[in-house]
Amino acid sequence: MTRLLIVNADDFGLTAGVCRAIVRAHHEGIVTSTSALAVGPAFGACAPLLDDAPELGVGVHLAVVGEDPPLLAATEVPSLVDDDGRLPLSWRRFLPRAFVGRVDVADLRRELSAQIDAVGARLPGRTLTHVDTHQHLHLWPPLGALVIELARQRGIPAVRVTRSVGRGGRALVVNRLARRFNARASTAGLHTTDAFAGFDEGGALVTDALVRTIDRFGATDAQSVEIGIHPGEHDDADLARYEWGYRWSDELEALVSPEARAAAKRNGFTLGSYAALGAVA
Repeated sequence: MTRLLIVNADDFGLTAGVCRAIVRAHHEGIVTSTSALAVGPAFGACAPLLDDAPELGVGVHLAVVGEDPPLLAATEVPSLVDDDGRLPLSWRRFLPRAFVGRVDVADLRRELSAQIDAVGARLPGRTLTHVDTHQHLHLWPPLGALVIELARQRGIPAVRVTRSVGRGGRALVVNRLARRFNARASTAGLHTTDAFAGFDEGGALVTDALVRTIDRFGATDAQSVEIGIHPGEHDDADLARYEWGYRWSDELEALVSPEARAAAKRNGFTLGSYAALGAVA
C-alpha cells in the first residue's frame, strides 16, 4: 500500500513573501499542499500565484484569532471581536471567553463560512482539498463540530487532525481532543491522516529537524502523514508584525533541500496532497 506524505504550508496569504515561498517550495521542494488564509493581507493579491501551481493542493486555513481582522464587519460577528473590532490575538484569549459562553457559535458560523467562500471565489474552478484552523483551534469541540459541518456542506473532503508528539499535560490534552475530533470527522465521512507533525515543532522545522521528523514517521506504521510547515522569504519586512518566533526562511531552505526529498524517498513515502487521502484510506 502506498504511504502518503502531505507537506502542507500554512498561511498562504499572510504576506506576499510567504506566498512566493510556498509556491517556490512546491516547485523546487517537497511542499504538496497549502492552507489559504482568507483574512491574510496578501491573499487577494497573491491568489493568482496558485494558477501556476495546479498540482498544489489548496485548503482553507480558518482564523478566529490573530493579528488580522475578520472578513465580516464587527457588527456581524460581535462576539468574536473586542471594542476595537479586533480578534483575540491568540487561543489563550479566545478559549477562556469561549468556555464561559461569550463566543456565539452563530457568529463563528458566519465568519468561517465567509472565509471558505472567499477562498473559493478567488480560486474559481479549483477543488478545495481540506480545512484546518489557525492555532489549531478546531480542537476545541464546539469549533471542531462547526468545521466538520462546514466541510461537509461545502463538499470539502478532508480535515486536519492536529496531534502532539510532546510529553506532559499539554500533549495529553491535545491528543485526547485529537482522538475525539478524528472520531467525529470519520463518522461524518471526512478523510484524515494517521499522523501529524508541526504542532510542537511549529516554525522550527529546519533541515535537520525536518529530516528527523520524516525518519521518525518512517519508522511507524502510519500510512498517511501530514507535516505542517511555515516557509517564508529572508528579510520579509511584512512578517515583522507577526511575533511568532518562526524561522521562516530556514524552513523554506529545508523544504527545497535534497536531504528532505531523500528522507521521504528512503522511508517509502509518496508525496501528495489531501486529494490523495482517499487512495490510502
